[in-house]
Amino acid sequence: MSIHKLALGTALLVLVAGPAAALDVAAMKPGLEAEIVADYPHLLVLYKDIHAHPELGFQETRTAAKLAGEMRALGFTVREGVGKTGLVAIYRNGAGPTVLMRTELDALPLEEKTGLSYASHDKTTWNGRETFVDHACGHDVHMAIWVGTAKALLAMKDKWRGTLMFVGQPSEEIGAGARAMMDDGLYTRFGKPSYVVGIHDLPDVAGKVMWRFGAATTTADSLDITFFGRGGHGAMPERTIDPVVMAARFIEDVQTVISREKDPGAFGLITVGGVEAGSAGNIIPDQARLRGTIRTLDDGVRAKILEGVRRTANGVAAIAGAPPPKIDLTPGAHAILDDQDVTGRTATVLEKAFGNRASEQLAVTPASDDFSIYLQAGVPGTLLTLGATDPKLVAAAAAGGAPVPGNHSPQFAPVPEPTIKAGVEAMALTVMNLLPKS
Repeated sequence: MSIHKLALGTALLVLVAGPAAALDVAAMKPGLEAEIVADYPHLLVLYKDIHAHPELGFQETRTAAKLAGEMRALGFTVREGVGKTGLVAIYRNGAGPTVLMRTELDALPLEEKTGLSYASHDKTTWNGRETFVDHACGHDVHMAIWVGTAKALLAMKDKWRGTLMFVGQPSEEIGAGARAMMDDGLYTRFGKPSYVVGIHDLPDVAGKVMWRFGAATTTADSLDITFFGRGGHGAMPERTIDPVVMAARFIEDVQTVISREKDPGAFGLITVGGVEAGSAGNIIPDQARLRGTIRTLDDGVRAKILEGVRRTANGVAAIAGAPPPKIDLTPGAHAILDDQDVTGRTATVLEKAFGNRASEQLAVTPASDDFSIYLQAGVPGTLLTLGATDPKLVAAAAAGGAPVPGNHSPQFAPVPEPTIKAGVEAMALTVMNLLPKS
């Protein structure tokens, strides 16, 4: 039977399946933890290998092949090349709902500076330039958890019924991978799932599991602006129109859109993270390119900021007597809106399993994630967060020491133990809690 028919058959069964009964965490926990402990050495080797060999968005061929091999060895039916470099792994275990668990595959164009023995030294080409690659967002942790969760669920398959849809998604970092998978027929070829779940590590105490009701992340839009000037000798600026000055002025002036044009109590930020201009210190270039990100929660604030970015860029060029700039503002991932019911059911189970190592995340994570696209198709779900930092570093930072390196930092270094074990336990319990009991 093809994956397509398998998934469609499961989707039909979901129509008659009732809600899952509450999970008996006390009875489930000893066997689950024993399975995780037994599997951990393999997961650690997998994690270190993926960490040492990261790949950028839509380049994740080695990573996807490695995960595909892991899932086939477990008995999943796997389809590769979904959404370019993504994969879908299906396992059917009787009549019941379908739970989709997502992991990201991609890394960042960044040089790792953690000093780890398994640090990445790999390079690739990105936007026409050679760059180092680093799993500085923690997707390598997510992949190890993803494989570990699959193995744990299969080891306990006599405890649940339904279908597992494990999705390895490419290119989350540029917000394109989830859309690519959906456009490639994720929900039509493999069946629309009943629930979507995932997990993301953060610079908090390793092994701490968190959830959030409602908006969990922000909306993200990409900023790409090129200012055009007139190049010339650095000692003769009067003969030029300097695009570097325009770029600098824009970076400063655009912040007044945040500080003076939006409601001070409304969330919104603009960050310019990439500046490209010039080739030598004594040459004024003829153009300067800026890349950045715009983060909001409210659609009204978003519209105001986007309009302000355009107006500021055009104004800066006009002041300099330059041609109009090229302005590209690309919509990205929307805010993740965790489902109240799914999150509530999950929180109840995690509190029983983790005690004081489980808690509600009170603040919105000021980042984005295209996990939201799976939810926007009308599927309820939740994205958990997971502490991944040495508790001593977290305590030192809280006492006034150096800030803990966070996601996207070249020093971001999750501690595998107990992060991976806690992530597997949390996700296995989350999935089983959504499925009927055998």
